[in-house]
Amino acid sequence: MGLTIMRKTIWLLCSFAILLFSEARVAGEPPAQDGSAISASISSGPIRLDGRLNEPAWQEAKAVAELVQQSPRPGEPTPYTTRVKILLGKDALFLGFECTDPDPGKIAIHTMQRDEVGDGDDTVTMVLDTYGDRRMGYFFQINAAGARADGLISNPEHPSLDWDGIWDARTLRSQQGWSAEIEIPSRTLSFTAGLKSWGLNLERFVARDKVTLRWVSPTLDSFVADLSRAGSLAGVEGLRQGKGLEFNPYLIGRVQDQFGVSPKSWHGTGGFDFTWRVTPQLASVLTVNTDFAETEVDARQINLTRFLLFFPEKRAFFLEGSNQFEFGLGMGDKFIPFFSRRIGLLEGQQIPLNAGVKVNGRVGRLNLAILDVETRNTSLAPGTNLFAGRASYDLTPKFRIGTLLTNGDPTGMKENTLAGFDAVWRTSEFSGDKNLQVGGYAAFSSGSNQMGNGNGWGFKFDYPNDLLDCFVTLDQFGESLNPALGFLPRPGTRQYNGGCSVKPRPARNGAFGWIRQAFFRNYFSRVDNLKGINESWQYTFTPVEIWLESGDQFALEYAPQYEFLAAPFEITDGVVIPAGGYRFGRWQTQFETSEHRAWRFETHASFGTFYSGTLTQWINEIKWTSAQGRWQLGVEAEQNFARLPQGNFVQRLWQPQFTFAWNPNIVLTSFVQYDTESENLGTNTRLRWTFRPGRDLFVVWNRGWQRLRTRPDLALIPENETFAIKLRWTFRD
Repeated sequence: MGLTIMRKTIWLLCSFAILLFSEARVAGEPPAQDGSAISASISSGPIRLDGRLNEPAWQEAKAVAELVQQSPRPGEPTPYTTRVKILLGKDALFLGFECTDPDPGKIAIHTMQRDEVGDGDDTVTMVLDTYGDRRMGYFFQINAAGARADGLISNPEHPSLDWDGIWDARTLRSQQGWSAEIEIPSRTLSFTAGLKSWGLNLERFVARDKVTLRWVSPTLDSFVADLSRAGSLAGVEGLRQGKGLEFNPYLIGRVQDQFGVSPKSWHGTGGFDFTWRVTPQLASVLTVNTDFAETEVDARQINLTRFLLFFPEKRAFFLEGSNQFEFGLGMGDKFIPFFSRRIGLLEGQQIPLNAGVKVNGRVGRLNLAILDVETRNTSLAPGTNLFAGRASYDLTPKFRIGTLLTNGDPTGMKENTLAGFDAVWRTSEFSGDKNLQVGGYAAFSSGSNQMGNGNGWGFKFDYPNDLLDCFVTLDQFGESLNPALGFLPRPGTRQYNGGCSVKPRPARNGAFGWIRQAFFRNYFSRVDNLKGINESWQYTFTPVEIWLESGDQFALEYAPQYEFLAAPFEITDGVVIPAGGYRFGRWQTQFETSEHRAWRFETHASFGTFYSGTLTQWINEIKWTSAQGRWQLGVEAEQNFARLPQGNFVQRLWQPQFTFAWNPNIVLTSFVQYDTESENLGTNTRLRWTFRPGRDLFVVWNRGWQRLRTRPDLALIPENETFAIKLRWTFRD
């Protein structure tokens, strides 16, 4: 069914062939900003990761980066002196952070769990531009307990933290503050061979005072992940990736039980990923019998709209290199032409993958991402081939053009192809030192029985800065635009969005010195069908939103809106809202305590008219963390109380969570969910033991209970259960 992987790969490469051959050379060196440059010292001996910078190599390191205050008052002195040293080993990059603190007892730690580091923790961060394109790169962060967070950078405002690389870190608390050692193997990174320097920026965050210190670009309008503002790390040309081979086998044993439906089943299997770095900046991956048993479950959501909800991708295989597939400029979830959750998931059930091939990286100025997988025959869908490819080209350091192609339908019953083209221009030098981004795209789909307009297009103008943050977007999606491997909740519409936030910072010694930053927001959105008939609009006005010097936040918002229902809408079982136009207005209040505290509380209250009646929504979260971040207990609850002429209803969602960490490499988590719509109680308990980076043991227990509707009390009976043990190992050469 569909094109073969070879034909599809050739199609994608040919679309940029002329550019590839005209520019198949090493990208330019990333220039240092503001004269900030550092040269990594060659390590004179081995480095033992323990958080102590006591090896002779650290003492002999000549180049030292000094961090200065970036926020809230750029350039002003602080008591938080921060020095960073950088060493090069044979095949690894080492960073040593020395973070002084006048009151070390107040250093904030809330987690040891990977990718859970938040704004309540004292952290250090490093970003790397290993390609020299000043656009895409790597994000590494640890907190004072050594918990790691990492991700891929393609959007300077919001780096994706879904990618998990193989690297390590250790920290040490002392009477002077804390220190950290970080080791990043060169085999973990893709980089342009021959570059004499990489883009680099360094940052430290002090949670209790909400103070950020940075090495380069310490201005309020800059983001640490904005690689166009990065400094320069010299001396990296000696790093090597060995033979560029990586083998990741796994073994898994699983017990499944569908109570009252089928007997308990025992299953054991294995598979592997094999990676070959064709060049230091271009990697190919073969996956066989792929399994995602260790993946965290989705957090449930209550849907009060008539459109699909968005759930993020969490599976490691699809997250590696996912920034290469980013299309357009800040599209959000309005339109995602390639959304990897369409692969291997159908109607909430997993579809096994027999095998897949993935290629991602760079060739000169050309960025490539290719994915081709074969799904297995199941009772839900026949086996089928699914393909996605993306190529983009950096015409200049600020201007990128690209194309994207997907082919295949997850159901295996239809044919579907989508092609798209986009262009994005970004600068951090507008009017001197301001951020400005402009992007546009076009997309086209075709397939079985597709009739009508299958085209889509749009553009975005974005001015994201500290005092003034404004944007305008216009998108149009044909009624037959069908991204079978993407996400498009509202086809057949023209959508307008725009607004501005004015965000002043009161003088520290003035009458409002207790306010860190105030926000005054105005946003408007409108959705018309392609005949020009308005389907919905919403104006959001925020007259009060303040962030206090303490870190606490408060906001008040008013949102009048309009919804047109072309057909009756069943919002919940037995409650059907008639077709017609509805105008209503809603108020929302929000209060959050600072994340650096051991006890944290957050509440959102929304109330007002809703269609032909009223709706009150409460979302509350309370969380407690022990002093060293080992214990975390929390619960989030959402409750909706609706009174409509067509019927009243109450919806509730409870989500308790528990975490215990022996250390950052051994973490036990439990996530419990119950909602009154499905009346299902589900638990996901997971133990992750990382023997060393890249070598993990997962123990996962999932269990579900269903409420008996024939009884008035909360009687629950077991519905399903899965217990799995998975061992994953990494070999590199």
